[in-house]
Amino acid sequence: MINKLKKLPAAFGLAAALAAAFCVPALIREQPAQAAAAITNWGLSFQNPGKTPAGNASAEYLAEFDAYFVGAEEQKGEKTIYLTFDCGYENGCTGPILDALKKHDVKACFFVVGNYLDSAPELVKRMAEEGHIVGNHTLTHPDMSEIADLGSFQQQLEGVEEKYRQITGQEMQKFYRPPQGKFSESNLQQAQQLGYQTVFWSLAYVDWYADKQPSHEEAFEKLCGRIHPGAIVLLHSTSQTNAEILDELLTRWETEGYTFKTLDQLGR
Repeated sequence: MINKLKKLPAAFGLAAALAAAFCVPALIREQPAQAAAAITNWGLSFQNPGKTPAGNASAEYLAEFDAYFVGAEEQKGEKTIYLTFDCGYENGCTGPILDALKKHDVKACFFVVGNYLDSAPELVKRMAEEGHIVGNHTLTHPDMSEIADLGSFQQQLEGVEEKYRQITGQEMQKFYRPPQGKFSESNLQQAQQLGYQTVFWSLAYVDWYADKQPSHEEAFEKLCGRIHPGAIVLLHSTSQTNAEILDELLTRWETEGYTFKTLDQLGR
């Protein structure tokens, strides 16, 4: 299982690729709410720098299922960021990321898979102890859009909950990120039925290839050029670039007037 999951950087980052590619089919761009029931890949279209991108499911449609890709602040122009990390495996980058977050007193959400909980329990404990949210990224990182029955969907989430409970002695907060951004309307309904909020994103970049990391300049160009009010930012904790730039990145965002909120404040 561990060897299989360690191949995740390409598949694990597919969802972010959709965001980074900012290419949305015309039909979906015109009718995001109506088309959402049929789509299975989260995607974004960045049309104006510094503005919220268009998702292939609208914020209004997603809200019906307690799902989000951007915070409500975007409507008011309030400079708020929700910082999230997807964690498929540990390669030594999470510690420096946590150090930078602690330095800036910024709280994030780390979406973890079952393998991460098994292989890096001390880091999971540190996340919880330092006030971060640990979110649910499923037990085995499957294509959840292919899961039709509630029982199988529930097993993927409850398996992570139980591992987190054993490590921390705490109940996991119910925030769910679909692996690879793949979803269906029934998935949104299932997550909602289980008390979860589904969390997509409005900003990501290609940061998951361990042997092909973006330069610092490329990272700053994407992450500063496309930041926007209410942004839910997706980064990968396996990225050496992210570990190296996060301190400066947080400083740049703060200099631009941005503050940080946690996912439990999304609906406020």
